[in-house]
Amino acid sequence: MLEGIEFVNKEFFWLLLVLPLVVLWYILKNKKQTAELKISSLKGFKVTSSWLPKLRHLLFGLRLLALALIIMALARPQSVDVSTKTKTTRGIDIVMAIDVSASMLAKDLSPNRLEALKKVASEFIKGRPNDRIGLVEYAGESYTKTPITSDKSIVLRSLKSIKYNNIIEGGTAIGMGLATSVNRLKDSKASSKVIILLTDGVNNSGFIDPKIASELAVEYGIKTYTIGLGTNGMALSPVAILPNGNFQYGRIQVEIDEELLKEIAEVTGGKYFRATNNKKLEEIYEEINKLEKTEIEEFKYYNYEEKFRPLVILAGLLLLMELLLRYTVFRSFI
Repeated sequence: MLEGIEFVNKEFFWLLLVLPLVVLWYILKNKKQTAELKISSLKGFKVTSSWLPKLRHLLFGLRLLALALIIMALARPQSVDVSTKTKTTRGIDIVMAIDVSASMLAKDLSPNRLEALKKVASEFIKGRPNDRIGLVEYAGESYTKTPITSDKSIVLRSLKSIKYNNIIEGGTAIGMGLATSVNRLKDSKASSKVIILLTDGVNNSGFIDPKIASELAVEYGIKTYTIGLGTNGMALSPVAILPNGNFQYGRIQVEIDEELLKEIAEVTGGKYFRATNNKKLEEIYEEINKLEKTEIEEFKYYNYEEKFRPLVILAGLLLLMELLLRYTVFRSFI
């Protein structure tokens, strides 16, 4: 196959094996037809040399080239232009609910839980080009950071800007975070609606019970994946704020309400995950990415253009040229 050209009837290329036999036949025939005159001396003869008789083999070359072109034409060359059109048939709306409490600055993940999450979540967002994604922040209360949108640049910028601040009330209001996420998705027309809720603690704030928020998610057909973030055992976490505004760190016990997170996931048809290190967190988002696939239809259009006609025309011109030269210029030598 030439670049951009394919041959439909490739079996005709076997005929090219005939060409060497034709050349051999021509050489043998030419030797038999050439007369030889042996004389002892050329003295007394006026010898003139002409290049024209030597060019008579050009006629055979033209005929041989024409035959090769005809064989190529029989192989039926075509150019194929392929155009592809994709159509998203099953879009997914996703809200990522992110815990931004002070404990997310714990250093059991590198460089800390929040920064590790932002890095992994960023790759997850980039890998969902056909879905709409929104962000919700929560600690002791919750609010929408970014409404669901198909503009990934907006979502990525918002994700990058997420950081701990003491403006949001302290604590971990899982029910509030989940309820705000449900509120963002309840009017969505997408065929699949998903919440990815991540926390590193227990529900100890807010005025909405996580179980009630779960029931709301079920009512609106929203699946929830929950992630408990934090190592097993002790972690270097913020324990106080120093006079200069920096955190003082100390080793404290990691407490995650896994039973609650498992219940939320089970009731809503999702799944619970535990991320104890950076690698595990990456694997969790990769698994969610595989579980929630957007269905895409791909249509391919093929435009075929026959290319044998120029070969036939060129072969005909070569044969015509061979005939004209044979009965004009080379008439006396054949």
